Amino acid sequence: MAEGNHDEKQTLHGNFTAYAKFGDHKSTGKTMTSKNFDKWLKESKVQDGKKVKSTDTDIAFTKVLGKKPKGTKVIEFSDLEQCLDEIAGHISKVEAKKKEAPEEEVKKEIIDEMKQKLTDCNHPGLKGTTHAQKSNVVDRLTDTSKYTGSHKERFSQTGKGKGIEGRMDRPEKAGYVSGYKNKETYDKKVGSPRTKSP
Repeated sequence: MAEGNHDEKQTLHGNFTAYAKFGDHKSTGKTMTSKNFDKWLKESKVQDGKKVKSTDTDIAFTKVLGKKPKGTKVIEFSDLEQCLDEIAGHISKVEAKKKEAPEEEVKKEIIDEMKQKLTDCNHPGLKGTTHAQKSNVVDRLTDTSKYTGSHKERFSQTGKGKGIEGRMDRPEKAGYVSGYKNKETYDKKVGSPRTKSP
């Protein structure tokens, strides 16, 4: 389960709002996208990959959206019951045969179990995110004092990057060809054209 913090008693509606807001700072928590619905089902262990797969939940979500006006891509809390009913419909046939019980009873049990899991689930958190690793290898590879060749030219003595000056050879616009060693010696030998008299 995700590690989130919550102070009030967990409710199904409270968790719906929390997951609806997750990842969308503009959301009011009244409507939920398919992505957030999947996240909630996975973190609450309703979607386990065996009995309930992501395909089942996507189909259920799409069927509920099919009953709404065209172009709608979100569900409201009132639609949650229909989604769970659609998901339970996929499972109840197989489970009813295993338990040798009426399908409607099994379906109701499955829905109640899913609601309980969704209620008990913590608020969403960032579980399993990657962190920067600190190791000698990374330190060695990022130590600019050990760079050689053209890479060395990209950094100052302090290790700060030079930006585009370190990556490109910019041509000088002095009027001389590159590599000319006697730059600005003509005026010394011949004299400046300004000082010459006619």
